[in-house]
Amino acid sequence: MRSSRFLVAPFLALTLAGCGVTSSASREMGNDGVSPPAPKTLGVNAYLWQASLDTLSFLPLASTDPFGGLIISGWYTASSSPDERIKVMVHIMDRGLRADGLKIAVFRQERHGTEWRDAKATPYAARKLEDAILTRARELRLATRAPQRT
Repeated sequence: MRSSRFLVAPFLALTLAGCGVTSSASREMGNDGVSPPAPKTLGVNAYLWQASLDTLSFLPLASTDPFGGLIISGWYTASSSPDERIKVMVHIMDRGLRADGLKIAVFRQERHGTEWRDAKATPYAARKLEDAILTRARELRLATRAPQRT
């Protein structure tokens, strides 16, 4: 029983590794931006998923779940402000390319001496990330559409 667990883990890891950013998943999307129901594709909108990964590429990723649509970053400290760090959580809640299917939370901490303390994130930080993700998702969708014949 224990040896079968060791065989399944690498297979599962390889299976999940291919779920993130495949161009075939993008090509399977309909013109309305909704993924067709298929058990072997992403559980969420592929454009929003890829756009979220692209937009958050400057952050270290702590956890990603392409089937549940959850991306959680690790703490990120910009070199320009070493006494402040942020963490981002993106939750894609819909298979459609819709703004209300995307929820973003930004967490911020400030350093006081040797410890980090929670601080309030700027009110527009999550909105700015949401706008960037939605813009990138639209770009990806337009790039994968077939050229129209005239």
